[in-house]
Amino acid sequence: MKIQTPSRLHITLIDLNGSYGRIDGGIGLTLADPHFILEAVPADKEITIEFTETAAGSPAERSACRSKVTAAAEKAAARYAPGTGYHFTVHQLYPAHSGLGSGTQMSLAAAKLIAELSGHHPASTELAELVGRGGTSGIGVHAFDLGGFIADGGHSKKEKSSFMPSSVSTAKPACLLGRYPFPEDWGVLLAVPAFGNRYNGAAETNIFQTHCPVPKTDVEQVSHLVFMNLIPFLIEHDIEAFGHALDQIQAVGFNKIEMTLQPPELTDLMHNMRDAGAYGVGLSSFGPTLFTVYDRANRDIVDATKELLGENGRVIATRGQNHGAELF
Repeated sequence: MKIQTPSRLHITLIDLNGSYGRIDGGIGLTLADPHFILEAVPADKEITIEFTETAAGSPAERSACRSKVTAAAEKAAARYAPGTGYHFTVHQLYPAHSGLGSGTQMSLAAAKLIAELSGHHPASTELAELVGRGGTSGIGVHAFDLGGFIADGGHSKKEKSSFMPSSVSTAKPACLLGRYPFPEDWGVLLAVPAFGNRYNGAAETNIFQTHCPVPKTDVEQVSHLVFMNLIPFLIEHDIEAFGHALDQIQAVGFNKIEMTLQPPELTDLMHNMRDAGAYGVGLSSFGPTLFTVYDRANRDIVDATKELLGENGRVIATRGQNHGAELF
């Protein structure tokens, strides 16, 4: 059995102040590409993993994939198929620690395959709780199940009282507030630079501990931009206004902090993409991936971004995906 998972953009965390009794919350978008393809077959008692020639990925990325798949598979096997081993084959890999949510997708994919092969059909929230994902952002978890544009409601401070990334949070996956179909005629452009800072592990945790709580006024502004601008303009199919709201979100709250952690070259690329006609440019999670949306009238932003980035990274022209992971 194989599974193909999407990637995701994490556009912003909403509340890293907590004065109103909840923390986290966020919005994000499911992407058709890049994607992750994993195959599993029952084996003896061990978990083994191989990579096809087409899987791509650097040695470090393959090592991270091996670690995440193994950890998730061991937990899933213990719950759904005690005593059974599995052999996994990675057919397609995509960059880790780039703001595209690969860790969550790899972990959920491994757990989902084992559950399905064992005759179980759990929701992604159950799988995420099992493998320890979604404790800060629920975007990747709900994207795995549903696809589309996702808004999650974060966590009650009764459940989670401190600020920390999903990788170390023990909270349950964030609740789903809303899932909206992404316009089929909107393209999504990713600029994945070779430069830029990547954060994970202790470094990521330290950022939360150092910079949170953010000002309450920032949280109020982000909330307004998300729920009275970005999402309504998405529903109304107004791509230029959507892009303008996206730009505004970059300059406030936790997104502002994330931007300060990137080198000037990344900020310059963002400004140059806007000058080249991008409707709006965002940083996905901690980055370094930048993204924008475009339509037929603005398709030249694809070639313009390729020219701006040159040999210093990769440009991916993709689209939103309005469904979750697929088994085949």
